[in-house]
Amino acid sequence: MNAYVSVFVGGCLGAIARYGLSLSISTTYRFPYETLTANWLGCFLLTYLMAHPYLSSRLSTSTRIGLGTGLLGAFTTFSTFTIETIDLWINGLGGQALLYIFLSIFGGISLAWAGFRMARIGGKSV
Repeated sequence: MNAYVSVFVGGCLGAIARYGLSLSISTTYRFPYETLTANWLGCFLLTYLMAHPYLSSRLSTSTRIGLGTGLLGAFTTFSTFTIETIDLWINGLGGQALLYIFLSIFGGISLAWAGFRMARIGGKSV
């Protein structure tokens, strides 16, 4: 039951953080910077959390699930990414749609790798 409560609390906080990020980055441009930023941060933070030797071994399972599935799961969003990509495409912004796909996938993987490397380097000094 603790895992469910952790996911609930983390999910609430992640959704609020995602909404706050959207308000703080909101622009008049059609390019979805808010979602890209949330997803990039989520890729980095989730990999860092899971790969860091100290964090991954010291946090309880419920806490890891609450942070990963709850907080970061609610903070990031694949469904919004897909809708925004389609919106760009059908509005004649195919180049921006392709750029968004490229930045989302390769930027996310790159930031996940950076999170992994930073966690492993940082974890050695703990």
